[in-house]
Amino acid sequence: MFDALRKWCSDKNLRRQRLAALALLIGSSLGLLASFVLSIEALTLAKNSHAVLNCDLNAAISCSVVANHWSAALLGFPNSFIGMMTLPVMVTIGVALLAGAKFPKWFMWGAQLGAVVGLLFAGWMFYMSYVEIGALCPWCLTLDAGMLLVCYGLTRYNVVTRMVGGRRMRKFVDRGFDTFLLALVTVVIVVVILATFGRELFA
Repeated sequence: MFDALRKWCSDKNLRRQRLAALALLIGSSLGLLASFVLSIEALTLAKNSHAVLNCDLNAAISCSVVANHWSAALLGFPNSFIGMMTLPVMVTIGVALLAGAKFPKWFMWGAQLGAVVGLLFAGWMFYMSYVEIGALCPWCLTLDAGMLLVCYGLTRYNVVTRMVGGRRMRKFVDRGFDTFLLALVTVVIVVVILATFGRELFA
């Protein structure tokens, strides 16, 4: 135990790998929790499309308004079901990486592709909610935040372990620009939400 702790403190590269895996685990856990709640809400609305959900606070902050839009079931079933199927895989990968497991390059490339696709899908859903629907779903936002962490953590891990990317990407990560980008995107999202829905949030 003490040897592992000493190695953790002295090996900067190992520490970055573990922190990246931790970000992946936290993000995928958040996303899975949000997907679970959203799936329950989807079943509730399937029974009664006029049901009032716990997160229906007002016209701007309403899960049911978002869930009843066509974009909430892009493939013919609730989008949250996709999260229920895919995010447990990311949780498992995060736990395994924290435990010191090593996966082949093809596997990590596949996971990276899945994380990027998931983030793009979450971004599209946020756009639909913010621009087209004009209402926000708190649990959808939680899922979006989780996907940001998943993509950030997995990308950082893969770059640090040289699974993906070249020298430029490694320099980008080594200098912490990826962390800065994550913070910047988060701040921008918070600002645009407050600019549009600020009054409703604090009403």
